[in-house]
Amino acid sequence: MVDSLDEVPAASQETASLVKRLAGPSTGKAGLAKDQNDINRIIADVSKGSKFYENEKKKDKELTKKIEHILHLRDDLISRPGLDLHKIETSVDQMLHKLESQRDLSQIIVHFDLDSFFASVEVLNDPTLSNKPFAVGQSVISTASYEARKYGVRSGMATFIAKKLCPQLIMVSHGMSDYSEMSHKVMAICRRYDPQMCPAGCDEGYLNITAYCAEYDMDADACVQHLRNAVFTETKLTVSAGIAPNTMLAKICSDKNKPNGQFHLPFESEAIKSFMHDLPIRRVPGIGRVSERLLESIGIKTCGDIYGHRAILSLMDKQFGLMHLLRTHLGIASNSVQPPQREERKSIGAERTFPPLADKDKILEKLDEVCAELESDMEETQWTGRTITLKYKLDTFEVFTRAKSSHRWISKKEDLFSVGQELLLPELPLTLRLIGLRVTKLKDLRGPDPSNGIKRFFNAAESSSPNKKRKFSLPEDESLEDSPQVEHTKPTSSRKDKPESKPHSFIERETHTCPVCQKPVPAENNAFNAHLDSCLNRGAVRQAQAEAGPSLKQAQGNILERWTKSAPTSKRKT
Repeated sequence: MVDSLDEVPAASQETASLVKRLAGPSTGKAGLAKDQNDINRIIADVSKGSKFYENEKKKDKELTKKIEHILHLRDDLISRPGLDLHKIETSVDQMLHKLESQRDLSQIIVHFDLDSFFASVEVLNDPTLSNKPFAVGQSVISTASYEARKYGVRSGMATFIAKKLCPQLIMVSHGMSDYSEMSHKVMAICRRYDPQMCPAGCDEGYLNITAYCAEYDMDADACVQHLRNAVFTETKLTVSAGIAPNTMLAKICSDKNKPNGQFHLPFESEAIKSFMHDLPIRRVPGIGRVSERLLESIGIKTCGDIYGHRAILSLMDKQFGLMHLLRTHLGIASNSVQPPQREERKSIGAERTFPPLADKDKILEKLDEVCAELESDMEETQWTGRTITLKYKLDTFEVFTRAKSSHRWISKKEDLFSVGQELLLPELPLTLRLIGLRVTKLKDLRGPDPSNGIKRFFNAAESSSPNKKRKFSLPEDESLEDSPQVEHTKPTSSRKDKPESKPHSFIERETHTCPVCQKPVPAENNAFNAHLDSCLNRGAVRQAQAEAGPSLKQAQGNILERWTKSAPTSKRKT
């Protein structure tokens, strides 16, 4: 690959892929100019020589190599002696028939999306911005007004590129508190139509309005119009919405009549398949730029193309995920809408993007801001955790993560900053443009008292003893790891620049809590039994009794006996 776009023929796929990559992930945003080719070429030209350009070029090369490998694998598979593609297609057709028989058209699902949310809130705060090209953000744009989008300005774009496309662009700083307040108002309005609505971000979400329409004898279109009117009346914000039988289709439909419109997809199998047939594969939720290019490399540009390549997809199921693509082709997806459950949460984090900084003190100031925001969020949502992951992005746009596990629960700003600083300082000197912290291995402070099993009974018995000399407790669970550790993960990148929920090197395993030592133990029977035998050996019991004092011996013996008799046989030896 040569180093300059000018040195590559315009028809080169290599050039086309790089130009498309440089254009960013938001090329499908509503309000953008219909023909993006000229705009994308300007973006590529303006980017030349920048660290952003070099980083994107490197990623494009890596993806090109991956595609070459996939195509080589495809050619090897289809050249196998005796391979019957027709037989494979027949098998896939049977899968499609089974999926079609499971199609559910009974639920009315709505995806709502506030139009240019951050920008709209800024106009409410400063009406002089109305009908002007402006963007919200600093070094990277979070959102752009529809007037700015006409010039090609969009979210995720570097500010210097946006100003080249639109010299008169006005930059506005984030007003996070205002966004949060407006978001809460809109979500409260939406819950009137579905108390179980599921937010998908601060400016969008899903509702199931089936029950509401039945209760008030309304059709779906009237209900959604009523909701959109309510949002505008109470907040002065406009909403676009999609109405469909499942969440995937509703999400796609909400973009059809943006801004300030709604689209109702007929609840008929043939109408849905026709709608999906010519839909660009990139419009499917969850399919990003990388997946789009991988699929295009084997000839799949639209959802309709999936059927024609079903045999190859079946042979390469591991690379592409056949079943998911078949469901996409048919327009079949989940129609379940429920609020996220607290127990499902795996992480909580915060981050800051800023112009490139190399000064250590200023970098630490940004880290301090992140820690303050994270502490506030953890206090508001009542979480604490034991593993802290630092994310930082260099001025070259490369992203790295570092992580550390702690023996104790962490949620306070001082502790977060201490761990973050410990992870960051060995990496300096660096020039950074983003810092983020994420907490995992969470404990829900709103949940029940985590102390249980033998420890709970020991503490209860000790507290009732009139001659107690000191508090007795078994050793606390230190962490899922044997000791605190620092994880150094490989460079990563994210389309939305969100911190990873956890480092790649952390592997989740199902565990049970040992009733003796309170440590998490692998749930597999052999491992659990071996650990339990160790904890219940006489030496360990004698040591615990000696530390606790004579007053606990009887209570402890009773508890151990009770556990041995009542524990499920699948989790102990008998």
